[in-house]
Amino acid sequence: MSTTVINVNDVTVRFNIASERVDNIKEYFIKLVKKQLHYREFLALKNINFEVKKGESWGIVGSNGAGKSTLLRIICSVITPDSGSVKINGNISPILELGAGFDRNLTASENIFLQGALLGHTKSFMKKHYDEIVEFSELNDFLQMPVKNFSSGMTARLAFSIATIVKPDILIVDEVLSVGDAAFKKKCSERIHNMIKDSATLLLVSHDNNTVRKLCEKAIWLRNGEMVMSGDSEEVCNAYEKYFE
Repeated sequence: MSTTVINVNDVTVRFNIASERVDNIKEYFIKLVKKQLHYREFLALKNINFEVKKGESWGIVGSNGAGKSTLLRIICSVITPDSGSVKINGNISPILELGAGFDRNLTASENIFLQGALLGHTKSFMKKHYDEIVEFSELNDFLQMPVKNFSSGMTARLAFSIATIVKPDILIVDEVLSVGDAAFKKKCSERIHNMIKDSATLLLVSHDNNTVRKLCEKAIWLRNGEMVMSGDSEEVCNAYEKYFE
């Protein structure tokens, strides 16, 4: 029987959103002291339940604000749910935001070692795999350039190349394949396919349903923080698209 690597049990996430605009920090503190700040509760996720088995590939679809990225952050322990639980069995390699964890004032070369350290790799390990990362990213001519000068596509190349230098138990990707040129997207897809063949588990957020169909066996459809549907990726994507017809 396949091992469960991700178990999301009745997860709910609440955010407090200011009900009025505050234009500057001075105004914020004045309102805070006078107790004039008012908030409304926003349910980012509501009673989410699903489990992912080892080696499965899952896509998460939904409109902006549906709760997709929040769900990934819960799974990666970036934020804590207000109720419910998430259990993880295995190591996670997350690509949640373009350049997350990068120091944008440092060069690409320096950020390779910084990001590697954040992922738990030693400096000697990163030195050993440095050339492989550079070769896959195709950024050899830009290694001494500060990351702040990179395009979104270049940042995605660097982030993906570092995160996938070793095969993780669980690869979590948030929209990183939506930028960059077609050739590099194909290259990333091939690496993900090879990881899945080697029993890695994939959790992917994408607005491109064709990417979800291509890379994922199963999918979840979120709407307004609630799970509308889960199951076969083709069926879920078809239902999601039909909803907007």
